[in-house]
Amino acid sequence: FHPLQTSRLARGRVPRGRYQPKMAESALRARALDLTHDTPRNLALVRQNRPTAPQRATEPTGASATEFFTTRSGVRCAGSHLIIDLYGAKRLDDLPFIESTLRRCVDVAGATLLHIHLHPFEPNGGVSGVAVLAESHISIHSWPEIGYAALDVFMCGKTEPRRCVEVLAEAFEPQRISIEELLRGRNA
Repeated sequence: FHPLQTSRLARGRVPRGRYQPKMAESALRARALDLTHDTPRNLALVRQNRPTAPQRATEPTGASATEFFTTRSGVRCAGSHLIIDLYGAKRLDDLPFIESTLRRCVDVAGATLLHIHLHPFEPNGGVSGVAVLAESHISIHSWPEIGYAALDVFMCGKTEPRRCVEVLAEAFEPQRISIEELLRGRNA
């Protein structure tokens, strides 16, 4: 929940359906939050009403964040973030197929699935979604009308995110794949 997003929504700049605020506008107005200005008072009210995130169920109590760091290509980092572009891909509008593909990615990478949420868009049938992992996430945004999908695969710890590439290539049969790897939290 970010105050600037709420302000844009109130001014009608965010398309309906793309952003759902955590609190209804009426609840924010009842707390005297002026949605058209990002004043210190408004920001404090937003922080005060922001829902708290649950503790990670897979993280042992008292575990240090550095215990989940890893070494990739000889570099100590939080994890590997793969930016994957699929061109000339198929089945990018098939919601059940996309979900099963994300689940297979999680399994082959040795990650822990917490939740999957996929949202279809009309009329083109594009899909935006995320598989939330204990180790981070896999996200997908597809444009089936042009055969293109953008995916992020970010994982920390002892996972193997590169194994997802094989699953994605087999599932969506792209004509071309582009992959960039970012090592997040390098030498932190």
